[in-house]
Amino acid sequence: MTVRLRDVIDVLDEAYPPRLAESWDSVGLVCGDPDDVLSSVTIAVDATAEVVDEVPDGGLLLAHHPLLLRGVDTVAVSTPKGSLVHRLIRSGRSLFTAHTNADSASPGVSDALAHALGLTVEAVLEPAPPAADMDKWVIYVPTENAEAVREAVFEAGAGHIGDYSHCSWSVSGIGQFLPHEGASPAIGSVGAIEHVPEDRVEVVAPARARGAVLAAMRAAHPYEEPAFDIFALVAPPSDAGLGRIAALPQPEPLHAFVSRVEAALPQTSWGVRAAGDPDLPVSRVAVCGGAGDSLLRTVAAADVQAYVTADLRHHPADEHRRASQVALIDVAHWASEFPWCDQAAGVLAARFGSALTVRVSTIRTDPWNVNTGLEKTAGSDQL
Repeated sequence: MTVRLRDVIDVLDEAYPPRLAESWDSVGLVCGDPDDVLSSVTIAVDATAEVVDEVPDGGLLLAHHPLLLRGVDTVAVSTPKGSLVHRLIRSGRSLFTAHTNADSASPGVSDALAHALGLTVEAVLEPAPPAADMDKWVIYVPTENAEAVREAVFEAGAGHIGDYSHCSWSVSGIGQFLPHEGASPAIGSVGAIEHVPEDRVEVVAPARARGAVLAAMRAAHPYEEPAFDIFALVAPPSDAGLGRIAALPQPEPLHAFVSRVEAALPQTSWGVRAAGDPDLPVSRVAVCGGAGDSLLRTVAAADVQAYVTADLRHHPADEHRRASQVALIDVAHWASEFPWCDQAAGVLAARFGSALTVRVSTIRTDPWNVNTGLEKTAGSDQL
């Protein structure tokens, strides 16, 4: 089985849909030719020089954090990030990023964190906003003209469902109408009831395309007054979004749960710190891989006893503790997202099996690498 880069991209985009990425984010292929034959994938949280050195020539580096994000106007070899891009390209290596789309995907970063802690996910902490407003169009058209109408509305933006286009549904029936004085019927005559074999054609389209779809339908439809309906669709519930609410196998005091977190995640100089009553019984927990203090208000309103996340700042944490009894467990950003690497590896292994070598880099890419309790810096350690 020959695996090409585009095959891997298709699998990653299905698992971590780009549409879930935040508007400010940069996800997807950074460098590489989609037509290249691929023999290996290396997965890491960050694309550092040390990690890049581990990637075999011609291999793909799948990174969670974007190498190129804000304010990038050069990839000159004289710049740190530019030199990495040049090294990748010169050796035929590729770089692909799945960031906030992997955060919100289901399963995603927070699911992997919950699994690492031995928790059972029950719900999304902050569900992703519904997809763009959609309409369902129901168009009645003579059978002989149905294909022309379908093609016209497809061209105007209708008929897309996920990764599919030209989607429609049709059923045949009999249309009836009576033209009155002043009408110019394409079929039949004024004053006579007409019965016409018609198709009922259904398609979906973004609400923003309403005007374009209407104009296209009218232009392709033979009738002077086409019969059609437009239904605004309600978005179905989604299991995508930031953070997860999860349950412990059985309740345990906060101090024991904090020890569980420390044992489950890779060691960092940041360590694990917590705020709350050490004896507080913990049975349900909110988790969010990566920086999660933007969700503190949501956490306070959730039916949980503790919240595991990263990068909690003093003032938001202080305000939360004054207003809520939900305990806080703060871990290193890198450590909270590292479990995702195994999850992503599983996605690729399940699809490609032995045809593709998939490995997780064991290099600690946490930028915080000095701690007086450590004999050497964690930044260069292997897990």
